[in-house]
Amino acid sequence: MRGAPAWQGRRSVQHPHPSWRCAPIYLLPQEEKEKERYQIDKTGQPVCFINRMITLFLESTMNIVRSASRLASPIVELRQYTLKPGQRETLIALFDREFIESQEACGMTIIGQFRDLDHPDMFVWMRGFEDMGARKGALGAFYGGPVWTEHRDAANATMIDSDDVLLLKPAWRDAGFDLSGLQRSAIAEAGKANPESRLDSIIEISIHHLRPGMEAAFAERFRTEAIPQLAANGARLLGAFVSEHAENTFPRLPVRAGENVFIAVTGFDSKEALDRCQAALAASPGSRAFREAAQVGATKPVETLRLTPTARSLLR
Repeated sequence: MRGAPAWQGRRSVQHPHPSWRCAPIYLLPQEEKEKERYQIDKTGQPVCFINRMITLFLESTMNIVRSASRLASPIVELRQYTLKPGQRETLIALFDREFIESQEACGMTIIGQFRDLDHPDMFVWMRGFEDMGARKGALGAFYGGPVWTEHRDAANATMIDSDDVLLLKPAWRDAGFDLSGLQRSAIAEAGKANPESRLDSIIEISIHHLRPGMEAAFAERFRTEAIPQLAANGARLLGAFVSEHAENTFPRLPVRAGENVFIAVTGFDSKEALDRCQAALAASPGSRAFREAAQVGATKPVETLRLTPTARSLLR
């Protein structure tokens, strides 16, 4: 009929299998002889099925990209807490039980939490964010939320100082943490690890304090000279970072402003492996030359943290 809506006169063609939940395909009468072209491609699969598979593939690819970006943590906080004597295990048990999933639900990644082997009243941990804007939102959500409200008094009761915080970014393109494939132990394991037991892994963090503007040159020299020597002696470079000089987007939590640092995070399978690596580097002319050159741009001696992961630390 002239002037009739375009959909009138069409016939709904149902898909051959009821499990394919796609919308019906409407064909004009003169197009019915070509209906197979609309429904079936050369492989014999329904077009809607193929389109759905393409969509799922693209979605999974984007999820992988988003996940990789999140786990790499373009913004990292390195947090060192000075605790009251004898309170470290109390805080670790509370943190591993209450403060991991609750923070990650707010949009951050809890990278790792550690005991300092050389300072029995130090607790060190790291968390990561997509960017400074995401950091502001995630911290606001957590510290204004019910979990922190419920447990903050117990956590704060263990602490003397919690303001030793460095704000960092990867030192080069792929220098951030790669946490893909790592799995965190169950909440039931929180606080169960015996700190006196054999140390299965060691994380070493070296903090190089540099003159302003020296970070990029130092990072390049570290990448080309120090990393091969570390790898040759059993060390695993887990990440390398420099200071993030952006304004603190969550001033309620102070950070060490005005710092110019390069930080290397390396992993070892055991304390014995760390000791062997240090002995080899001390005897290496190449390593000695790197250390001497590094002193030129330094403003103070290198800080070294020897850490052991807690039971639920992702980085280990």
